[in-house]
Amino acid sequence: MEQKIAIIDGDNFSDLETFYDEVDRVLTKDINVKTGHNLDAFNDILCGDFGVFSYNETLKLIWTNFTKSRKNLGDELISVLTGIIRKHDHIEFQIID
Repeated sequence: MEQKIAIIDGDNFSDLETFYDEVDRVLTKDINVKTGHNLDAFNDILCGDFGVFSYNETLKLIWTNFTKSRKNLGDELISVLTGIIRKHDHIEFQIID
């Protein structure tokens, strides 16, 4: 089976709320519930089963325009978000500027 790839694009958001919108756009599909826009919900989405990839299925997650994201969100929040991503062993995480 081919590895699924998802791309979070830093050009598509400028604050935490629009970051969550980008996560919803990229990592959820055809679900009948609104996802929470908070760190716990972000962690849950990364587990899978929100329409794009199955629970704990291997996923390559690419974050493009990362420097812009760091500038917009700040170092502390970026550290929290990337820490949440990196704790998921089934996600191969790549940063691209």
